[in-house]
Amino acid sequence: MKKRIRRRKNIKKRRRRIAAVILLVLGLGVGIAIYYTSQIYSASYKDLDRGEKSDVREEAVDIGEDPISLLLLGVEDYSSNGENGRADTQIVLTLNPKTEEMTMTSIPRDTRVEIPAEKVGEEYAGKHKLNATYSLGALTGYGAEKLAVETVEDYLNIPIDKYATINFEGFMEVVDLFGGVTIDVKKPFWERSTVDRSNIIEFEEGPTEMDGEEALAFVRMRKRDVAVEYPRDERQRQFIKATVDQAISAGTIFKMNQLSDIVGDNISTNMSLREIYSFQKAFSSEELTTETIKIDGVNERLEDGLFYFVPDEESLDEVKTELQNRLEYTPSY
Repeated sequence: MKKRIRRRKNIKKRRRRIAAVILLVLGLGVGIAIYYTSQIYSASYKDLDRGEKSDVREEAVDIGEDPISLLLLGVEDYSSNGENGRADTQIVLTLNPKTEEMTMTSIPRDTRVEIPAEKVGEEYAGKHKLNATYSLGALTGYGAEKLAVETVEDYLNIPIDKYATINFEGFMEVVDLFGGVTIDVKKPFWERSTVDRSNIIEFEEGPTEMDGEEALAFVRMRKRDVAVEYPRDERQRQFIKATVDQAISAGTIFKMNQLSDIVGDNISTNMSLREIYSFQKAFSSEELTTETIKIDGVNERLEDGLFYFVPDEESLDEVKTELQNRLEYTPSY
């Protein structure tokens, strides 16, 4: 009888030790996650120097409670060795956390916009393609993201509450770190690798596992005939969603050290940690409905000899009104 009692006591001790070890491991894991999350956030956070709200709003909005907008900038700087790259992808997202509705509106990279002298100086003022605003903001010291955000606000007559800049080429490393991403390819096509131009990458229709090199080729293609039916902004949205899904999957916590180095160099945003969590939570909700809003128009050679995207004015006005309604925003001008 005594032996049995001792055995039970030993079993209880072992259980307590195992529980303590588990709690210690979990505690260390959480601690590591918090540490590296803060490291990633510190490296990625970049304010627009405008306070808590857009200059065109009267009051600040809460990303977890109010309809908000976010400008997603996809920067390509491979041709400039990482200096003053162009934001060839500009997607405006609106999100209503109450109705769980999101819209995505891509603004063509060749849209002609007016850049005022008070922002970039007389030398660079005037008409430019939209994708040049990011590089002009960096070149003149005004701020790459700041000029891009303000230009889109003026063009669509809406507030841009938050922004996120993603260097797609740098994200090759993130994809490889996560062991690749799976994307449902809607139309087959081919594209040359940016790593090795002699390498032809073919994409078949259907769910496809991609490594970083393949994913970058997938999001960059824009000159094949299929790009009309399967445009680059749609493929980039697919890529971003797949990367987010992979990032929140099991095992990410053990890769935080490497992730902090990669993400810090390739993402910038003015969202707080709480806002990032709220946005990610809404973005990954199964109840979320997403609608794509398109600006109709044509590509034309204008008086300066360059090709621009020229919007249909009626279509552009309809898009402006729709986005204002989604944001529950009434412009003051």
